[in-house]
Amino acid sequence: MRIAVTGSSGLIGSALVRSLLADDHEVVRLVRRHSALGVQPDGSIGVGWNPDRGELDLAGLAGVEAVVHLAGAGVAEHRWTDAYKERIRESRVRGTRTLAEGLTRLDTPPSVLVSASAMGFYGQTGDRVIEESAPAGQDFLAEVCVAWEGAARPAAEAGIRVVHPRTGLVLSAAGGAGGRLFPLFRLGLGGRLGDGGQYWSFISLADELAALRFLIDRPELSGPVNLTAPHPVTNAELTAALGRVLRRPTPFPVPEAVLRLVLGEMAIEVVGSHRVLPAKLLAAGFEFAHPEVEAAVRAAL
Repeated sequence: MRIAVTGSSGLIGSALVRSLLADDHEVVRLVRRHSALGVQPDGSIGVGWNPDRGELDLAGLAGVEAVVHLAGAGVAEHRWTDAYKERIRESRVRGTRTLAEGLTRLDTPPSVLVSASAMGFYGQTGDRVIEESAPAGQDFLAEVCVAWEGAARPAAEAGIRVVHPRTGLVLSAAGGAGGRLFPLFRLGLGGRLGDGGQYWSFISLADELAALRFLIDRPELSGPVNLTAPHPVTNAELTAALGRVLRRPTPFPVPEAVLRLVLGEMAIEVVGSHRVLPAKLLAAGFEFAHPEVEAAVRAAL
C-alpha cells in the first residue's frame, strides 16, 4: 500500500514510518525541507508541503491509498504564552485544512485519512469514565481539538473515510512526555504530580502504532476513536509503576502550586484528569499488547 505520513520526524511519526517500511509498504513523507525531498536512505519518498502557506505537492501524492496526518506544534515544547497557544492551534488547523482540501483535488483520492486528535478533546473530566460519545470540553486544548477535527471536514464531505485518533499519554523513553519522565525517575528524582489522584490515560508506543495501522485497515471505523489503553491509572499509580520497574524510590511529590508556577497554564493538563476508555477500538476487536501500565512502562524501556 502507498501511504502518506505527515509529522514523520516526531516520536509517533518516525516510528510509524519504520513500521510501515518494515512491512514493505511504500511510504510518502510530507516534508518542508528541500533536503528531505525525493527518495531517502530508508526507502521513503519525501514530498513537499508548507501548511503555513497552504502549499501541497499533489503530484507527489498521486496513487496514495491512505494518509496518516500527525503534524502539529508540540503541546509540551514551550510555556503557553499567547503566541505559542496560537502556534499550537494554527499548526493543527492550517495543516489539516491544507491536507484535507488538497486530497479532494486528487484524481483518485485516498480511501482513508487518519487525522490526529487527542484525548484533550474531552477537557478535564475528573474520575468520570469517558468514551467517544462524550461531548467536548471547554478548556484551551478541547477548543483546539474541536477546531483540529473540524478542519478535516472537506475530506469527509468528498467521501474520504476520516478517522480521528484521540491519543492519550504515549509512554516511550524515546520522546514525548514519557521521554521527560523516565530520566528523572532513573535518577531517583521522580514523584507524583499534584495530589496524584488525577487520571492519566496512557498507551504504549507499540499499541499506538498498531492502533493507527488498525484504523487504516478497518473500513467500519470512522470519526473519533480513543487511542488509550483499556485500564487508565492515576498519576500516583503511574509513578509507583515507574518506581517499581526502574527500581528507584519516588520520594519527591511536586505540589500543584509549584507546577502552576513553573508551567503556567499548561499545569492544568498535568494536574487535570482524563479517564478515557478505547470503546470503539475494543468493540472492533483490537487487542492491546500492553493493556496494563506496568507492561507499558516495561515496553517503553
